[in-house]
Amino acid sequence: MTTDKMRFIHDFIRNMVSAIANVSLYSPDHQQVGRLCSKAHGNLDQAMDEDEEIVFLRIEDELILDNTPLEGSMTLGKFNQILASRGIGHIKFLRGVPLQEIRSLAVSLSGRESPNADTRSTDHIRLGKIDIQPPDETEDRSDPEANHGRIALEDIPFHEAKAFADIHERVRKHEKITSNEISDIVDSLISAFRQATSPLLAITPLRLLDEYTYTHSTNVCILNIAQAMSFGVKGRLLHEIGVAAMLHDIGKLYVPEEILTKPGKLTPDEMETIRLHPLTGANYLLEMSEIPKLAVVCCFEHHMRYNMSGYPRVREGWQQNLVSQMTAVSDYFDALRTKRIYRGPLDFDTVAGMMIDICGTELHPALTRNFLRQLSKLQNQ
Repeated sequence: MTTDKMRFIHDFIRNMVSAIANVSLYSPDHQQVGRLCSKAHGNLDQAMDEDEEIVFLRIEDELILDNTPLEGSMTLGKFNQILASRGIGHIKFLRGVPLQEIRSLAVSLSGRESPNADTRSTDHIRLGKIDIQPPDETEDRSDPEANHGRIALEDIPFHEAKAFADIHERVRKHEKITSNEISDIVDSLISAFRQATSPLLAITPLRLLDEYTYTHSTNVCILNIAQAMSFGVKGRLLHEIGVAAMLHDIGKLYVPEEILTKPGKLTPDEMETIRLHPLTGANYLLEMSEIPKLAVVCCFEHHMRYNMSGYPRVREGWQQNLVSQMTAVSDYFDALRTKRIYRGPLDFDTVAGMMIDICGTELHPALTRNFLRQLSKLQNQ
């Protein structure tokens, strides 16, 4: 993210917070409200530049833009509190947002006119709730996850296994894969999630992790989709998060099978071969123009730790993508919860304790807490 874009974003947030405060102090029609909303509108237009959209994701006390945490300030903290008070976890501004929608957002976020009413999306401003939501029959069916044929939740392990095995076989032969194949798998998983009749049932497939031998990548995809849905993410971003998870470990298909299945301790040379798989996978995905760039980034970064002590090593100041950190959480959980050649699966409480121990060092603290909170609710059902 450029310095100019960051400055415009901070100016936008500062003017929006001031506009919201002035709505509360005076009235929605006050001249000061109009002036501040106009300035915020200009800031947003400058920040957008050639982008089609700007997406904010709120995770506890952090505000994420373009998958990068924004540096804290009093104004940023206030904006985060305002979003939290209205139950908003995800906000997207589309290119061409008119000034009137910015003013409507300021009024709605102030709560002055309807304190207990939901803050609703408009044509160019899309809002997502924090909790996982059941399907909305009135939702725009042009969303990628809305168009795919639906499958039953219990059929997920059996419906997709062969398709993904075929993809793996072609990668091992150094043949290209198409984005349509991966997209179909991800769309089926998202469609199945959307069939849930209650929020927690949206992650029911996790119950199956102990009951079948399935691809690690599909498990991580399920876990990533569940994480993203818990923050209200939907549409193209949700789809790309699923695709990134499905392809995060594609580089391991270039690692000799005898190394991957070795029951004993790896030699230094074997360990170095393993450590190369994020770079190998990212280079492979770069050759396919139809694969989302988020998948390339996630493939490269998913073994970097929160404190940047993992691999591959990168230059100082590197900003790890939030979806890579989300995938690291899912990857760690699934690696310990499923059977490996050198050990059996660990129970949920043991894995949760291990994740808490490395929360804030190896794993993103807010993402990890949210992840375990969602799964704990499921475990207690």
